[in-house]
Formats: sequence, C-alpha cells, structure tokens
Amino acid sequence: MNYPFVKSEKEWEEELGLERYRILRQKGTEYPHTGKYNLHYENGVYCCGGCGTPLFESNSKFDAHCGWPSFDESIPGKVEYIADTTHGMKRTEIVCANCGGHLGHVFDDGPTKTGQRYCVNSLSVDFKEK
Repeated sequence: MNYPFVKSEKEWEEELGLERYRILRQKGTEYPHTGKYNLHYENGVYCCGGCGTPLFESNSKFDAHCGWPSFDESIPGKVEYIADTTHGMKRTEIVCANCGGHLGHVFDDGPTKTGQRYCVNSLSVDFKEK
C-alpha cells in the first residue's frame, strides 16, 4: 500500500531499533502486561511511534484488562483498517494511515458507547502530554 510518509526498510530499522521495528514494520506483538502505556492514564495524545501522527486522544483510553493499551475510538482519518485472517482468526488490523505502521487490532467488544476496543502495542505509539 502507498502511504504519504515513506522510508526504506533499512531506514525504518535503523531509526526504530529491532523490537520497535518488529512491531511497527513486521506486524509483531509485544507480550501482554509489558508495555509502558498499558496502565498509563495521563492527559495527552498517543502518536504513531514511526512518524509521529496523532492517533488516539487520552480521553478515549480505558482499562480493558487485556494487557495492552485500549482505546474506544481513534482520531478520525488517522487509522486505517485492514482485514486480517492470519492465525486462523478473522480480525481487523489497525495501521497508521500516514506511514502504514502496525498498531494492533480493533475488536467489537468494547465496554463503552462506541462498542470498540482498539488493542494497541505500547511500542507502536509515543505519548505527548497536553
């Protein structure tokens, strides 16, 4: 897919480091309950760890008790949705609409009025305090 923000895979790997590259560019997943933003509830915005695009407002974050940061909505137009049938499951992958960086998956089992649970890897985002 074509995204506005483009780098070579070598540039991504050098800039992100091995583990962040594995998640953002190779669609990896961090272990549950290990990410620094899992239980983080400061006021601000969560941005793409690859290109810095704002993705999620802190007021959309909630504790889903799943081990990964969870949000009930994204900032409109900032996340792209891709059908994912890997591992014998039907899921919806979420990626940054600006650079294509893998964020995680979205599920229709959220407890808030949106009914959504964006399950995001901490290593795929950075936090900017307001």
